[in-house]
Amino acid sequence: MNRDAEFDIIVYGATGFTGRLVAEYLAQRYGVGGEVKWAMAGRSADKLAAVRDEIGAPKDTPLVVADAEDAASLKAMVGRAKAVLTTVGPYQLYGDALIAACAEAGTDYLDLSGEPNWMAATIAAHHETAKRTGARILHSAGFDSIPFELGVFFAQETAKAKLGGPVPRVKGRVRSMRGGLSGGTAASGRATMAAIMKDPSLMALMANPFALTPGFTGPEQPRGDQPEHDPDMDAQVGPFMMAAINTKNVHRSNFLMGHPYGTDFVYDEMSVVDPKAPASFAMSAEGGPQPGEGPSKEERDAGFYDLVFIGIAKDGRKVKVSVHGDRDPGYGSTSKLIAETAICLVKDAPEVGGGVLTPGAALGGRLVDRLQKNAGLTFKVEA
Repeated sequence: MNRDAEFDIIVYGATGFTGRLVAEYLAQRYGVGGEVKWAMAGRSADKLAAVRDEIGAPKDTPLVVADAEDAASLKAMVGRAKAVLTTVGPYQLYGDALIAACAEAGTDYLDLSGEPNWMAATIAAHHETAKRTGARILHSAGFDSIPFELGVFFAQETAKAKLGGPVPRVKGRVRSMRGGLSGGTAASGRATMAAIMKDPSLMALMANPFALTPGFTGPEQPRGDQPEHDPDMDAQVGPFMMAAINTKNVHRSNFLMGHPYGTDFVYDEMSVVDPKAPASFAMSAEGGPQPGEGPSKEERDAGFYDLVFIGIAKDGRKVKVSVHGDRDPGYGSTSKLIAETAICLVKDAPEVGGGVLTPGAALGGRLVDRLQKNAGLTFKVEA
């Protein structure tokens, strides 16, 4: 972490739909120049000033001009921040120069990436540099994959307390949800498909649950690609489209922490299927909003998600916990998640060493507490 920096956090991409929500959240919750010193960054000073005024941020909110294609401007920006929080995706198209600049400068970095092909490449390219400089590089600091990664962490902590130790098997289940994915997520999906068309070998990486744990492969994992009856939920479950990224992050988290869940850990994610309800969380590579577009405030506020994690011990004993979010997953909750994770990183975890990390492995229970206190998440032991 760049400890002497002028700002705790710079929100890069603050004129985009999600970046604007992050800036709005920080302005409303923390003001400017107080407990959290933060700035808005993007390519155009005029657009930044317009967004600052639209979201009701104070006139003295610092504005930083930087462009993903101008290395000097990125270097200048990362030199001014303890952490750069970027919403400028698809990251495989626009993220390389920024992540390299942060890793080299020792500046913390957070994104909303759900792009495993790119994340595997950044681990290979930047993990050792970030370890050397102390930069903490955090991917997937939004709905994918924090509620799932921390849901597993919370289930394992509950198992330790109730069953006497961690469990080798956890099921993640989306019990119910209202709200959609962001336009940025849709664009990331399209960019990943285009990358696979260009390099078919990436298909194997996308299918591999251990794609983000270099040098380690655990046991075979459930595929989760067919509907089935789940006796632990007493319900039909079907494929969950974000499982391909979330499961990889959960396994990387276990890997980074030294395998506290065991080297034989098995995890899958599926979604409870209500045959009477229309699909409320659907998006194809073609569908969904365009980057920069998104739902109204009313739609964001009406959204929510309810996730269940069932931990199963070797002897069959079980724990059941839930994670509930109070806004739509793709925007309302995600903007709070990444903002509070950035604050947790720079304020609550100065001693955590550098590398390409996961939010859960880096921050653990401190992030659970902060998200419950500030970001509208509820972690609950159900059984």
